[in-house]
Amino acid sequence: MIQRKSAREIEQMHEAGKLVAKIHKEIAKMIKPGMTTLEIDKFAEEYMRKHGAQPAQKGYQGYKYATCASINDEICHGFPRDEKLKEGDLVKVDFVIDLNGALADSAWTHPVGKVSEEAEQLMRVTKESLYKGIEAAKVGNRVGDIGAAIEKYVEPYGYGVVRDFAGHGIGPTIHEEPNIPHFGKPNSGQRLKDGLVITIEPMINTGAWASQMDDNGWTARTVDGSLSCQYEHTIAITKNGVMILTEQDDIE
Repeated sequence: MIQRKSAREIEQMHEAGKLVAKIHKEIAKMIKPGMTTLEIDKFAEEYMRKHGAQPAQKGYQGYKYATCASINDEICHGFPRDEKLKEGDLVKVDFVIDLNGALADSAWTHPVGKVSEEAEQLMRVTKESLYKGIEAAKVGNRVGDIGAAIEKYVEPYGYGVVRDFAGHGIGPTIHEEPNIPHFGKPNSGQRLKDGLVITIEPMINTGAWASQMDDNGWTARTVDGSLSCQYEHTIAITKNGVMILTEQDDIE
């Protein structure tokens, strides 16, 4: 069942989203060659708790960490680990926080030092595709319009749009209906209504779109070893337009 949110619930989720955005901005400042994703995970969890929030992922379906940290060809759900990051790595850090019962979810790709031109372009196209999807998330449009906008933007670059994972409704739990694929046909799928809060989180590969699962049962990676990138926002669809609840641009 799709649960639409009241203006008050959206405002509470926006407060959670601002905290998510702040943590990503802090990670961007600190990430460098030689540090580990386990250190990033520890920092993020401590920051959440210090500001009165809980790491919503920790314990979710048995997951052990506050964040997911996926490096290079890992698409999503990578475990934070004690492996030193190298110059040129791409790290996708994804986490959900619970602030007084209100959830917010955002993944961001953080470059480690100077990255290749290939990685720079992949990051730019993936981030721009996220905002193309957000532009399509209007009251009266359909779920398919979001995926179609992303796919249409990414296609000319010859990149693979991951199909095995999708955005989703959020609140009161991490994953709610509806599913938000990042590919699709315009004017297809469920109608978008006022009060719907969802995540849009395109995962884009320089190679094939297909993924394979690691033995840990969580981490997905590209089938051909190609580079993968992801950006994600939690958004609220309202009759007055879209609110990006995890926007970083207006966060000090």
